[in-house]
Amino acid sequence: MKLSIIIPVFNEQNTIEEIIKRVEAVSISLEKEIIVVDDGSFDNTKKIIEELKKQFNFILIKHPKNQGKGAVIQTGISKATGNFILIQDADLEYNPKDYPNLLEPILRGEADIVYGSRILRKNPYFSKFYFLGGQFLTFVFNLLYKTNLTDINTGYKIFKKEILKNLILKEKGFSFCEEVTAKIVKKGYKIKEVPIHYTPRDFKSGKKLRWWRDGFGGLLTIIRNRFF
Repeated sequence: MKLSIIIPVFNEQNTIEEIIKRVEAVSISLEKEIIVVDDGSFDNTKKIIEELKKQFNFILIKHPKNQGKGAVIQTGISKATGNFILIQDADLEYNPKDYPNLLEPILRGEADIVYGSRILRKNPYFSKFYFLGGQFLTFVFNLLYKTNLTDINTGYKIFKKEILKNLILKEKGFSFCEEVTAKIVKKGYKIKEVPIHYTPRDFKSGKKLRWWRDGFGGLLTIIRNRFF
């Protein structure tokens, strides 16, 4: 069996080498297919990735211009050939050493979808405002969809391939998280959450999520997919 790992990349010159090395180094029981999708980076990311391809075996896809995280993930899904698909951000907030814990419920036949929750273990956060914003979106989602999730915006999500391949995903930006969660819940799939490690970065370190834009977009996506 094979795990396809989609790595969305946009201007990550300071972290892309390290994250690819960590993904390559992590030991799991499955074959790994690494798909790096560069979303129109204009710093040194492109050059670094090209050099890394000489050392490591991964698929590289390039968007000619920036389209957003959701668009990158959709591109990665279209190219994935693994039995399972996992999303791995190109920053260093999420640790690939958590892969075995994420995979275990699926490999044991206990789940079709697993989310790595930052809430189920004590983790730091760079901003209480952003932490509470994420919790608010999760609260609204649970209220409208009658679920009991703790972290819908986690960057660690793993799915059986056929589930993602059969979804029609439209969100191009960070609202991918709300859209994909809404659509799989509406189809009757259960999401299992497991605790993960999380090391947040701030804006100076390259964090791109903006609550006033992306948080509001996520809220609209939750409501739209529930009622329309």
